[in-house]
This record gives sequence, structure tokens and C-alpha cells, in this order.
Amino acid sequence: MPPSLALLVWLVLLLGLLRFDPAKDSKTSLALWVPLIWLFIIGSRLPSQWLGGRIQTASQALEEGNGLDRAVFSILILLALVILLLRSLNWGGFLARNLFLAAFVFFALTSVMWSDFPFVAFKRWFRDLGNYLMILVALSDPHPLEAVRALLRRLCFLLIPLSILLIKYFPYIGKLYEVWSGNNMFVGAATSKNMLGVVCLVSGIVFFWDTLSRWPDRKQRRAKLAVFVNLILFAMTLWLLNLSNSATSKVCLLVGCLVIAATHMGQIKRHPAILKTLIPVTLCAYMVLQFGFGINGDLAGMVGRNATLTGRTDLWKLLLSMHTNPLLGTGYESFWLGPRLAFVWQNFAGGINEAHNGYLEVYINLGLIGLSLVAAFLVASYRSIGRALSAQSSLASLSLALWTVLLFYNLTEAAFKSSQLIWVTFLLAVISIPERIKDRVGSVAVSHDAPPVEPFRTLPLGPTA
Repeated sequence: MPPSLALLVWLVLLLGLLRFDPAKDSKTSLALWVPLIWLFIIGSRLPSQWLGGRIQTASQALEEGNGLDRAVFSILILLALVILLLRSLNWGGFLARNLFLAAFVFFALTSVMWSDFPFVAFKRWFRDLGNYLMILVALSDPHPLEAVRALLRRLCFLLIPLSILLIKYFPYIGKLYEVWSGNNMFVGAATSKNMLGVVCLVSGIVFFWDTLSRWPDRKQRRAKLAVFVNLILFAMTLWLLNLSNSATSKVCLLVGCLVIAATHMGQIKRHPAILKTLIPVTLCAYMVLQFGFGINGDLAGMVGRNATLTGRTDLWKLLLSMHTNPLLGTGYESFWLGPRLAFVWQNFAGGINEAHNGYLEVYINLGLIGLSLVAAFLVASYRSIGRALSAQSSLASLSLALWTVLLFYNLTEAAFKSSQLIWVTFLLAVISIPERIKDRVGSVAVSHDAPPVEPFRTLPLGPTA
């Protein structure tokens, strides 16, 4: 098939999916297209990259960014602010119900003051603030559960078929070549094989969750068609994931699907405390085995990787030897700039710009304070997910799977950052905002321990202090 014809077929199928998706809910607002465009950029490439824009040097790209990208992000942020103002979002209630997340964002802003590149750090913080605004646009929808489901499905409709199209018919876009070996590296709509793995990871979890949540109604025509579409997209996702050769994403997708399947088992539904206890115990056992017996090397061998996790352990030793401020770090998104970046490229490998460990990445940028705030937010999120699981919220299984996957994924990749699709998707599932009662009629509700305060009530999920 000629590439131009393949592109036309993809466009027709995409429009058909978006227009006639059997799971489509007409109650969601048109404002969802704003966060959809934002998430598409996060999950694929920057506007300047899609248009083939280039900056002279890699270090200049990391420090200065691109004017077109800034313009697009600024317009989307402005649109999100207008939407939230028109909806009269209760900002005080939102901050109170997400205290640790708000503290982390504020501390990140404060860290600009001790960054070696304060203007660059502030620009990155402002850009990343847009992620939270986009999430609030989705969650402040009159029907938040339907909005979250629709947003994630549309995002996967865009990214998965587009990646296949680019790999098969536009290989100069969908493929790259490894620097040292010269082998093909399939990237699809993303910028690297690991980022394509993240797209497949999120897509696989979303379609698996959506399928199981609709399974009890599979005899109904709409539910049957929705499950059929899910299975096709899930198969496409697995094919892409195999091409990406991202071992971390493969393992995490398996873990996420197991968690979702467990939450839909009858015994777990009747006794959710079993799963709520089993996951922390498993995580603790893993930490003991890792620090006591170095199990990561054995696990890496099982998935076809060497004991150094493809050189990651050597990189971690190098980063820790650089002796950044242990309490405050180097400032928000500031470590991989200037002399530090040059030192890593000189002593390890050129082109690398992340620690390949989320916990270490937070530490070198924001120190122990930033790492503690992230840990507190994760603990608070788990408590909130546990309450929603007990109340049998349909979103609880997705949130629990993303929470579990996020902890494991950050062991070998840096995902506690707003440029990572998995982190933004996780926030979309766990952030809590107050919402007007009149907007909640007909949508799924899960009550918290404390009674809601009029005229607002709380969305199903989200960490509280």
C-alpha cells in the first residue's frame, strides 16, 4: 500500500473511532479536546519535532527549548485556565485535598532560587504546571468518570495506530538507529523505544481495565462492541510493545494487568483488604530481596538484560559520586544542565539526560525534601485508592494498577516528572477535586470517611493530608 493511501486509511479509521466509538459518552464536554492535545504531545513529540525543527546543539536544546513549543504550550495553558475559571473551580478545596502534591509543586517552584539556571528552571516549572491544569479540566467535567475514560481512550486511539502507521509506512519518522550498534530502534510516534514502551504500557493498562470493567455487561450491544474494539487495540498495543523492546514496560504491563484482574475477582471484591495488604507486603519483600541479595540482576537476566541493567548501575554510581546538595538538590529540572551534563557525557555517555531511576532523579534535582514529599504523596494516594477500592469504584482498579506500576517503573526509568505520560496518567486517576453537587447527578460517586461540605462534594479518588 502506498504511504499516502495508508495515511488516508489511518485518518478515516481514526475519525471513525473518535466519532462512532461504541463506548463514547455524549455527556462529556468539548473542553476535553484541550487536555487531549496536551497529552498527545506529552506521549509523542513536541510540535517543533513533528515539523522537523532543529536546534544547533543538544546542550542548547536542553537549556533554551523552542519558541514554537512554548507558544503551543502557552495557548493550551491559557485555554485550560479559561475553562477552569468558567467552571468556578474551588481552588482552596483542591489544594486542601491534595496537600502533599501541592507542597511538592510549591517546593519545586521555590527550588528555582538555588538553581544554577533559574530562568530555565522556572520555564520548565511553568510548562509542567500545565499538566495539572489539564488534569483539572478533565476532572472538573460535569461527568468526571466518563471524562477520564473518554480522554484515555481517545489518547490511545491516536497514539497506537499512528505509531504503527509511522513504523510501517514512514520509517524515516517511526524508526531510528542505535548509536553504537546501528540496529533498528522502533519509536513510532514517540522519540525513543522507551517512550514508545510507555505509550504501550499506558494503552495496554487502559484497554485491559476498560474491558474488564465492561465485561459484566458484555451481552449488551454497546458493551460488546466496546470490548471488541478494546481487544483489537490491545492486540495492536502488544505488537508495538514487542517491537519497542522495552523490558521495563513489558514487565510493568504484566504487573498492571495482574493487579486489575485481581481487583475484579469475586474474593477480592468481597474482601478488598486482602489486596490492599498484599501489594505493600510484596513491595517490602522486593526491597528486602534487592538490597539484601541484589535480585535486580537476576530479574534483568530473565528479561534478556545484563546484570548492570544495561549500564544503569554504573550511571547511578557516577551520579551519586557528584555530591549534590543532599537536602535541597540542584533545583527543579536543573541537574542535567551546564557543567554537570558535560561531566556525565564525558565520563559515561553522550546524549543521556536522565538518571534512569525516578527516585534518584528526584533526589539529584530536589534533594531529600523533594523525595520525601513524593513519598508522602504516594502514601496518601494509596490510602485514598484503598477507600475507593472498598467502595468498589470502577476507577479504583485502574488507579491501583497505575500506582503499583509507577513504583516499579521508577526503579529503572525516571517517571516522576511531568514530561512522562505514565506520571500524568497516574495523576489523572488519583487527584481529587471538589465538585458542585448539581454537576454530579448521574455520575458514579464514592464517599470519603468525612461528610462533604455543601455546596461541594468530593470526587472518588485523590490523596488527602
